[in-house]
Amino acid sequence: MKRGKKYRKAKESLDSTKRYELKEGIKLVKSNTFAKFDESVELSVRLGVDPKYSDQIVRGNVLLPHGIGKKVKILVLTKGEKEKEAKEAGADLVGAEEYIEKISSGWADVDAIVATPDMMGTIGKLGKILGPKGLMPNPKSGTVTFDVAKAVKELKAGKVEFRVDKAGNIGAVIGKVSFPEEQLYENARVLFDAILRAKPASAKGQYLKTAAISSTMGVGVKLDTQMIVSLFK
Repeated sequence: MKRGKKYRKAKESLDSTKRYELKEGIKLVKSNTFAKFDESVELSVRLGVDPKYSDQIVRGNVLLPHGIGKKVKILVLTKGEKEKEAKEAGADLVGAEEYIEKISSGWADVDAIVATPDMMGTIGKLGKILGPKGLMPNPKSGTVTFDVAKAVKELKAGKVEFRVDKAGNIGAVIGKVSFPEEQLYENARVLFDAILRAKPASAKGQYLKTAAISSTMGVGVKLDTQMIVSLFK
């Protein structure tokens, strides 16, 4: 893919053979941004797991201390008294059948969906639509719960879900380039800690194989995984 002059210049400022310490990597990402908007900062990690085996699927969720700098649009699928609870907690959209029908027709203009357990029998048929978009409510991620107020507030505060893909990779946003370096560092540490804690007992060999940090339009900065692991010893 042909890259622009600014991208090529940013890439030339990095040593492609070097693996940078996390704080240094964050500094390089911030200093090499060139887009005219406030880019997101993302961590990309490759793990030494084989996700085709169910006991090696790595997933979890974590509440980043400084959020991700994005207003999260949340739909709560529920009925009765829980509708009021969801609205008071700050949910953007609340309802049941009307939204299930819209989703069935292809609508998915939200960032997260929370559902009460009594709705899952109806929502289950939406798995093929919501699953690929990462929007399917799941008890393990805390998005299937009767405590909808807690779920909504956590998502609004910067709760991030991560899940390994078929190739053993995890990608997650940790903030914006406008965030101070220390806030990005603290968010990154919390995410790495969660990923390391989620290591399957059946995973053999090196678990954290590679890691990189980048902005939406910027160059990826390779990180020193050994130094990252050492932060939590």
